[in-house]
Amino acid sequence: MKDEYFMRMALKEAERAYDEGEVPVGAIVVIDGKIVSRGYNMVEKLNDPTAHAEIIALTSAFNALGSKYLPDATLYVTVEPCLMCAGALHWSKTGRVVWGASDVKNGHHVYTEDRNPFHPKTQLLTGLLADEAAELMKSFFRSKRH
Repeated sequence: MKDEYFMRMALKEAERAYDEGEVPVGAIVVIDGKIVSRGYNMVEKLNDPTAHAEIIALTSAFNALGSKYLPDATLYVTVEPCLMCAGALHWSKTGRVVWGASDVKNGHHVYTEDRNPFHPKTQLLTGLLADEAAELMKSFFRSKRH
């Protein structure tokens, strides 16, 4: 399945974040079956609270494509986007968003309840490889407590 393949690529980005001591979230942007950009959390590395995986991947895609809109793109992200990232996805008109694990503390749903923060034309697929993404997060935070 194509979606699973690309989510596994996003998980590799999350593992990269994990290895660098960042909260393990990874994202990739795909257009026409090709990865156009990648991102992983770089909040600590860049000392920037906006340096989430989605923002890094989106900014890289905008630069690569010379466009501020991504209606033909799918963003794969390992964890449910926060409200900031959902807003960025809305404004970029990203055509499709696929995420793995829900984020019960900081996911966009915490703030938006039943309202969809994404662009009205954005298609959503949730829960893809959620167990793998959630386990990576749990492992990361367990390691920080010891």
